[in-house]
Order: sequence, then C-alpha cells, then structure tokens
Amino acid sequence: MDAFFASVELLRYPQLQGLPVVIGGSRHTPEHEQALLDRWGTLAAIPVEAFPRLGGYVGRGVITTATYPARQFGVGSAMGMMKAARLCPQAILLPIDFARYRQFSRAFKQVILSIAPVMEDRGVDEVYIDFTEVPGGQDEGGRVLAARIQAAIRAETGLTCSVGVAPNKLLAKMASEFEKPQGISIVQPQDLATRIWPLPCRKINGIGPKAGARLEQLGIQRIGELAACSLPWLVQHFGKSYGAWLHAVSHGLDDRPVVTHSEPVSMSRETTFERDLHVREDKAELGAIFTRLCERVAEDLQRKGYAGRTVGVKLRYANFKSVTREVTVEHYTQDAATIRRIAGQCLKRVPLAQSIRLLGVRVGSLVHWDAQAHKADGPPLPGARRPPGAAPIRCRCRCFSPRRRCP
Repeated sequence: MDAFFASVELLRYPQLQGLPVVIGGSRHTPEHEQALLDRWGTLAAIPVEAFPRLGGYVGRGVITTATYPARQFGVGSAMGMMKAARLCPQAILLPIDFARYRQFSRAFKQVILSIAPVMEDRGVDEVYIDFTEVPGGQDEGGRVLAARIQAAIRAETGLTCSVGVAPNKLLAKMASEFEKPQGISIVQPQDLATRIWPLPCRKINGIGPKAGARLEQLGIQRIGELAACSLPWLVQHFGKSYGAWLHAVSHGLDDRPVVTHSEPVSMSRETTFERDLHVREDKAELGAIFTRLCERVAEDLQRKGYAGRTVGVKLRYANFKSVTREVTVEHYTQDAATIRRIAGQCLKRVPLAQSIRLLGVRVGSLVHWDAQAHKADGPPLPGARRPPGAAPIRCRCRCFSPRRRCP
C-alpha cells in the first residue's frame, strides 16, 4: 500500500492532501477526536492552520510513516521525530491510530482475496499474490489483473497501492517500489541487467546494514557487482549459507512459495521513553512500564489464542546500544503475572548501570492455546527440563520490583 498509515489519515482529513504529513508521537484517542468534532463539526472542516506542526514537537518518538510530500525533505519511517523536525518543520503532525489502520488493512486484503485467493499476508500493508491460476492473471504479463486489483481496492477503501509483477517474490518485492505511488511495474528475467543490477545491494530484502557495509568494504555497491562475484568467493567471505543466498538473489533467483497461512513465532511489545530512565532514580516508573508491557503481551497472546514458553527482554541504552536476554521455561503461558516474573529474571542478567531509552518484552516458542482447556501455565513439555536461572530469584531492585523478591 502507498504510505498506508498516512493515506488512511488523509481519508479522515482530506484537507491535508498534497501536504507534508507525518504520523507519530502520540496515540489517537476517541476523546481527542470527539473534542475536534465538538469544535469544528466535522473533521474535514478543521482548517489546515489548526493542525500541529512537526517543528513544535519535543520528545523521543519516531516517525511511523510520512506522506510523499514529506519524504521529499528526507523524512522517513523509523526516523527520530526531532531529527525529522529539523528537516521538515512545516510538516503536519498527526497521532497514530492503529485500530483504524488494522480496519483498513483487513478491508483491502478482503478485496484481494475476492479476486486472487492465493495471498500471503506480510503485515499490515503488504501482501504477496500468486496470479498463476487466476483467470486472466497472465494477460499483458499480469498488468490487467494488477490494474483490476488496484481499482477494486480504490473503490472499496479509497486507498491506492503499487503492484510489482515478477516470476518470484524477490523480484516482485523490488518491482513494487519502482513506480510508487499507484504504479504497476513488471519485471521479467530478461530485465535483470537493466532494472535490477544497477540498484544498490541494500535494495535486496535480506541485505541489512551490516551485510551492506561488509559488501561496501569489499568494493561491492551495486547488485550487478554482486552478481559478478563467484559463488566460492561469496562463501569464503560470508559463509556457506548466506554466501550461497547472496549469489542466488543477485541473479534474481528465489524459489519461496506464496504461503497462505503462517504461524507467528513470537509476540512482543516495546516502548521508547520520552526521556532516559535509570533504575535508581526511576525505579517505580520503570516498574510500572515494565508491568504494562508484560500485560499487553499477555493480552495479545490471549486475544490471538497463543501461549509461549520463551520470555525475553530488550533494552536500548542512552548510547543506543541494545541488549537482549531470554529464558525458556518448562510450561507454556499467556498469563501476565507469569510473563512478568520470568521477564524479571531476564533483567537480572542485564547491566543496569546506564540510563535506558527503550524497554521491550517478548514471548516466543508459541503454540495454539485454549485457555478454557488449560491452566494458566499449561502442561509441561514431555521430557522438558528447567534451564538454569528459570527458578524464582531474590533481587534488590534489579528487576524493577518495589519488593525484595521478584513478583
């Protein structure tokens, strides 16, 4: 989808069309929307001058997304909002409304499924579709069906999307970025040299910052340069598995099928603080935040019908260094208090001398769970052994607990 969150907001505030708009910072609330309605009558009647500007933002938030006019100033997703405020202070700042985004996400996916039922869900705003068996799916190389899907989504939701059509998921993902917004790009194997090889290596989904930096150190910046490397040379520098993968994807090869159903491997919640917090001065505040994160993860597990037995924590310090720790226990759980206790054990293994800017909690090793048929902690796994450190641990403030024992 094209600038999905921002596009959904522009349906609510059509007067902001064509303007630089940034989504992030605070959360949308029904109370805030009602206050706007009480003052202006309708949301569309709010004058542009009445919206807050990014230049006035002070805090630690990050941008969720931005409209294309804002992106022209270098503003992008996951960028710190204070940095974005320096790049585009005139951008309009809107709060995040995840409930609304999920509603529109379900709506556009239902449209796709009604036309092309073999669909892989890749998150709130992205899918893979297999055109192979769809009537008319091969007409004009897939362009006819792609245009039909675009029109149907626009008619049902008012939103636009860009479609990449290619023989595999790797090339389709790359092609979908070529002609945003509302574009259709078709890439065939014979287009590799002209459309794919001139691109930076980082354009390949799966080449991250570290691998990209390593490739640059070796003098490889473009995909075509990567394709010119021999398989033995790539294996020598990147290992057997990743080296072979780099060789394959640089030649446009990808045999992954479109998966219509997949299970989550973990669920997590994290938050970036408005200011750095320290366990000595801010123990009570950290404890409350930590407990709430555990509760939200438990709510997610219960709502979606899962339980897990691997609990982990993530911390990012004031110097932006991140650490993670996890513990795998004997029983599956979706209980907030149990998750809180195990996560507290993880914190015992984390250095807490520095101030913290981000805190997260994760539950992994998931299985389907029927809460009515099991106790909160669930049955033990056959032959499972309790790992070191999984038993309750006495602590003196290292787990953000106001008591002497971990809760």
